[in-house]
Amino acid sequence: MKFLILNGPNLNLLGQREPGVYGTDSYDALCQLAQKHAQENNAQADCFQSNYEGALIDAIHGAGGVYDAIIFNPGALTHYSYALHDALTSVQVPCVEVHISNVHKREEFRRRSVTAPACVGQICGLGFQGYLLAMDYFLRA
Repeated sequence: MKFLILNGPNLNLLGQREPGVYGTDSYDALCQLAQKHAQENNAQADCFQSNYEGALIDAIHGAGGVYDAIIFNPGALTHYSYALHDALTSVQVPCVEVHISNVHKREEFRRRSVTAPACVGQICGLGFQGYLLAMDYFLRA
């Protein structure tokens, strides 16, 4: 199984940005963790992060026929990017939305996701572990 681990705006600053919310581990540590977990399960994980909505849409469009599943943390785009929603529904690659923090315990605007309805599920509040749980869901489906 081949995974696209897709991360949106500001996730490149993991370990630096609000460590009380997102932890102290870096984006590279997240990618290494996901890739190690995939390898341990005879799978592959490719990580891609962008601060640009169009680059994320292009990655989703390019996932068809290449990846079996997408694990996606859209960052702040979660709350208003209908373009990402439409991209996810335009490809035949299932997606789980992941958030490191518990968005339901934060600001009101973070509690609504316009991208989650285009996904098979959503995991939030479990830190980096959420990415691995999403992979496990697909590995066992």
